[in-house]
Amino acid sequence: MKSVYDVLVERGFIEQVTDEDLARDFLGGNDITCYIGFDPTATSLHIGSLVPIMALAHMQRYGHRPIALVGGGTALIGDPSGKTEMRQVLTGEQVDKNAESLKKQLSQYLDFGRDKAILLNNADWLTSLNYLEFLRDIGRHFSVNRMLTAESYRVRLETGLNFIEFNYMLLQAYDFYYLNKYYNCVLQMGGNDQWGNILAGIDLTRRLEGETVCGITFPLITTSLGHKMGKTEKGTVWLDLELTMPYDYFQYWINVDDSDVERFLALFTFLPMEEIREIRRLEGSELNMVKTVLAFEATKITHGEEAAISAWKASVSAFNLKPVDSALFRSSSIPRSEVLQDISAITTFEKSREEVVTIPIPVLFEETNLCASRGETRRLIAQGGVYINDRRIQSSDEKIVDDDISQNGEIRLRKGKKKYAIIRVK
Repeated sequence: MKSVYDVLVERGFIEQVTDEDLARDFLGGNDITCYIGFDPTATSLHIGSLVPIMALAHMQRYGHRPIALVGGGTALIGDPSGKTEMRQVLTGEQVDKNAESLKKQLSQYLDFGRDKAILLNNADWLTSLNYLEFLRDIGRHFSVNRMLTAESYRVRLETGLNFIEFNYMLLQAYDFYYLNKYYNCVLQMGGNDQWGNILAGIDLTRRLEGETVCGITFPLITTSLGHKMGKTEKGTVWLDLELTMPYDYFQYWINVDDSDVERFLALFTFLPMEEIREIRRLEGSELNMVKTVLAFEATKITHGEEAAISAWKASVSAFNLKPVDSALFRSSSIPRSEVLQDISAITTFEKSREEVVTIPIPVLFEETNLCASRGETRRLIAQGGVYINDRRIQSSDEKIVDDDISQNGEIRLRKGKKKYAIIRVK
């Protein structure tokens, strides 16, 4: 029988392990407690946080107990890992507000009932530490020479590393020690940029408690084009539906590059790997159906099934997509027997008929936010990238005509191949 370690390896989660034999022993035997930290530097996590979140969800599915640690204390310092300059220092009030938001958000992915998972905030123990005692009891176990070999510090030395950031490794190491002592946590996981911090926590726990613990890091995910996960022309793709609507979230996934589909299905859905591997033989319209499955499953995990269905129906309607073949993914929960013409999830713009037929098309595209300006629309028209329904606009002087209005009173505006807006005619 597979252990969760085998699953994480198979699905592409694991980059480095401090002791693979120990990790397999921990995760293949009795249930253990593991943890991942999430610094509350914003009111929402974003798609870049999904790898650690999904890893905790897999751990829970195999009976282990995850701790989702909100870094209310460490956020007051700022993690230098992966940064070329110091993070913005947040106030205590900002951190507390963000921490509460993250606690609610993580509940979408993990079941915190009946002690199946634990939500903690390291501000509960870090903010009460006595600085002199901390230096004497904890700081003496850290070698400055060794700390400076950690990549997160070594890179920052070129641009400037201040003393407050230099303390971050000690605090994260203390978290692991604290969670081991009071919650019997034996495994810390995190992004590969956390490798040095994880090693420091393992060493501190051994010195203070005499316990052998373990660490696992995940790869830092980029797209096949080298772009950072969750970055688009519109900005960051957030997990909070008030910052990124479920429909826009769905569209992020459906527009991923063909070469990323299999990898993203493995990382960001719970579909069986034997089904995911089958997509290697697919191309064209079938591969587009697979992207629909990826988008649906990812949206369902983050926003719930009802929101995923609404976003799927809207996408099918707006983009004239074919329903997903029932034989494509047997385990996908996407509904396929019926496609309803429901565009409620798309941002729509209501206008009277008189407005629609008199407003110049460059103005219309600017008002619906498809283009930033009328000038951009005119340039795009000249390049052949502006459409009313499926009619390519040839001139900036063209107008909306009666034939452009569908029987249900709607007009679909399109910029390029993938950006749409709906005009609902009153």
